[in-house]
Amino acid sequence: MPATSHLSNVWFKVTPLEVTHGQGCWVTTTSGEEYLDFAAGIAVNSTGHAHPAVAKAIADQAQRFIHAQVNVFNHDLLEPLASKLNDITPSTIDTFFFANSGAEITEAAVKLAKQATKRPHIIVFSGSFHGRTAMTMAMTTSKTGYRAGYAPLPSGVFVAPFPDPLAPDQDAEVAKALQGLDHMLKALTAPEETAAMILEPVLGEGGYMQAPAAFIEGLAQRCKQHGILFIADEVQSGMGRTGKMFAVDHYPGFQPDIICMAKGIASGFPFSALGTRRELDDKWPKGAHGGTYGGNAMGCAAALATIDILTANGFMENVNARGEQLRKGLRELQKEHSTMTQVRGPGLMVGTEFDDPARVAAVAKHCLEEGHLILMNAGTYGRCIRWMPPLVVSEREIDLALAAFGAALKATA
Repeated sequence: MPATSHLSNVWFKVTPLEVTHGQGCWVTTTSGEEYLDFAAGIAVNSTGHAHPAVAKAIADQAQRFIHAQVNVFNHDLLEPLASKLNDITPSTIDTFFFANSGAEITEAAVKLAKQATKRPHIIVFSGSFHGRTAMTMAMTTSKTGYRAGYAPLPSGVFVAPFPDPLAPDQDAEVAKALQGLDHMLKALTAPEETAAMILEPVLGEGGYMQAPAAFIEGLAQRCKQHGILFIADEVQSGMGRTGKMFAVDHYPGFQPDIICMAKGIASGFPFSALGTRRELDDKWPKGAHGGTYGGNAMGCAAALATIDILTANGFMENVNARGEQLRKGLRELQKEHSTMTQVRGPGLMVGTEFDDPARVAAVAKHCLEEGHLILMNAGTYGRCIRWMPPLVVSEREIDLALAAFGAALKATA
């Protein structure tokens, strides 16, 4: 950066790198150095940097319309994108609203749930991250850093327990978490006052922790019993990140009422989508929600191109193969380094838990400076390194990342 900068300092920086361009899983700095990017824009660059099909779709659309505002026009990519999303989302989801970011679409989901049920309260789960707007900050529990200094936050948000993946008896841990939820419905927010439960099926900022199937089943049962809507926040876990198109697809028979999509949906172009069923959308009064840039034509073009890539023959097979390769390699390293206590997560949404956050910081620093590998941490206590490479990552690139990580483990032991 120049000696005198006019940019805000509010952004937390993972690296000091000044980059000029990227291609696939790699970025290039102003000095010509190449780095293997396993942060992928925080799980956003699903098809890698500057995928030619996505770049072409955006460029072609920019020649027709940059912005065709949806309150004024119906441009010709809105329905095609909604139709493609209908094909890939859970079967009960058939109606879509578009915005620009994960926080916006999560807040939209809450607004819809409150309108549809005429109930005021929302239940979230410990370790969650739902955004940085006032409402989504109130719903975020992964770190105080996301909330500190902004009180009072909006009311009507209640925090239920999420099962600890490090607990030795997972059945008992799930039972304990569900008992905590039952107590909340008895003591804090009555079912008839609770509009929705919102859950990341795999916690993102909270540490890449996948919800056990028995926990999802317990939540779904309670939602059905009390007429509470279930919102799946798939902002980070959706669009192929977990080896299936959505993390909820790992739970056969489970159907969310509302699903939130962003991050990987458009390969880095700002875009998000809410999916629900027509019956619920019909309870949303016309004009009760919107946004100037929602359904942006270039964003729709990027999303359509991204979905074509993600649904191509063999694509998801590669995601799962590379995820297996990564977890296998990490578990081999875990045998030599006991400070790494757990390797977890589906697909290419993999977390490595350590017993010391200082070790996490040291390993990530060594990977960046010596291995030219970009990684990020996660978790309330900063003890997790999360692996979220572009979904186009190759076998060779996984090997390169494991080699850099292994060298960092040895150097920081």
